[in-house]
Amino acid sequence: MKPALEIEVLVVPDCPHRQLAEHRVRQALDAAGLSATGYTTRVIAEQAEAERSGFTGSPTILIDGRDPFAQPGAVPSLACRIYRTPDGPAGAPGVDELRRAIEAAG
Repeated sequence: MKPALEIEVLVVPDCPHRQLAEHRVRQALDAAGLSATGYTTRVIAEQAEAERSGFTGSPTILIDGRDPFAQPGAVPSLACRIYRTPDGPAGAPGVDELRRAIEAAG
């Protein structure tokens, strides 16, 4: 049996998109049939921690330690992050994009 996915939502302090990202992660897990799978949220407050975590903006969603939405050449920083979604720019990936990333990692 494959080990459970490890999903982590990384945010800067007071990130305005934290709740949106957490809500979409939960929706994507449910849509992927992984309702029992949880996730953690970690606040990134220092540049050195951003560099260690591969954090390229808030929110960053890691699935098994990997950012499936990483942009080539993005540098670690304590900044806001905007995602391209089918509905236009957003503060978090769309539920369908997240579900596909979760399923691909599973």
